[in-house]
Amino acid sequence: MDFSIFLIQCLNALQYGLLLFLVASGLTLIFGIMGVINLAHGSFYMIGAYMAFGLAPIVQTAFGGGFFSTLLVGTFLAVLLGYLLEWAFYSYLYDREHLQQVLMTYGLILVFEELRSLIIGDDVHGVDVPAYLSASIALGQTMSYPVYRLFISGLCLCLALGMYIVFTRTRLGMMIRAGSSNREMVQSLGIDIKFLYRIVFAAGVALAALAGMVAAPVSSVYPNMGGQVLIICFVVVVIGGIGSIRGALLAALLIGFADTFGKVLIPQASGVLIYIMMAMILIWKPQGLFKAG
Repeated sequence: MDFSIFLIQCLNALQYGLLLFLVASGLTLIFGIMGVINLAHGSFYMIGAYMAFGLAPIVQTAFGGGFFSTLLVGTFLAVLLGYLLEWAFYSYLYDREHLQQVLMTYGLILVFEELRSLIIGDDVHGVDVPAYLSASIALGQTMSYPVYRLFISGLCLCLALGMYIVFTRTRLGMMIRAGSSNREMVQSLGIDIKFLYRIVFAAGVALAALAGMVAAPVSSVYPNMGGQVLIICFVVVVIGGIGSIRGALLAALLIGFADTFGKVLIPQASGVLIYIMMAMILIWKPQGLFKAG
């Protein structure tokens, strides 16, 4: 394999893995800390992608803003959506059996898909890359790499660093970690655990929606796109360790490289490589790569 092609595949694997982490980090927060099996998490990714498509002209008209303004408005709306959904639905699931959680969150998938079909339709849509990020960097004499994909990787790395600082260096992170370990003890200390969980859920929804928004220009926007990413996200959570942010990051990168190079080297078996890798890791470490935290 030519070095420039190898480098491009490495960059593609890194970008895919980091984007996958951005989605899966929200799922591991909700699943690991709140104990809710959220099958609707992929729908939040889809909602983000459709916001990137639908919000851009509205933001341009109303505020005169461009791509970054759309990201800010979309993220704010995703936080608001997550806060309202937790208050209206998810707050009743914490003490319920997993089967009830699965049934309700699957029902939300159907609701979101039907609303998407009624409001926007079932066509496939494209989202333009911002003009100032549409250039390419030369890699060798004949190969180049899009700047926008580097932007996705850089954004995901910044958010990963931000999450690490919040969880390990702030009072909020300490309360979230304590709430995931012993909810009753945290309540006895006077901390409003319900409000804390609401913040965590809203953050998880915002991360998934933001991932959908930044992925839209490279993957397009289409029906049922959330279902595809949901399965891979659960694989990330299981491999990394339920509730572990650093585990989700490492697992997402492993999947990114396995999937990207698998499609190049052994395309016939690329679809099962990540599941073989998951099985091997779980045989070695049944609880995942890292513990919660």
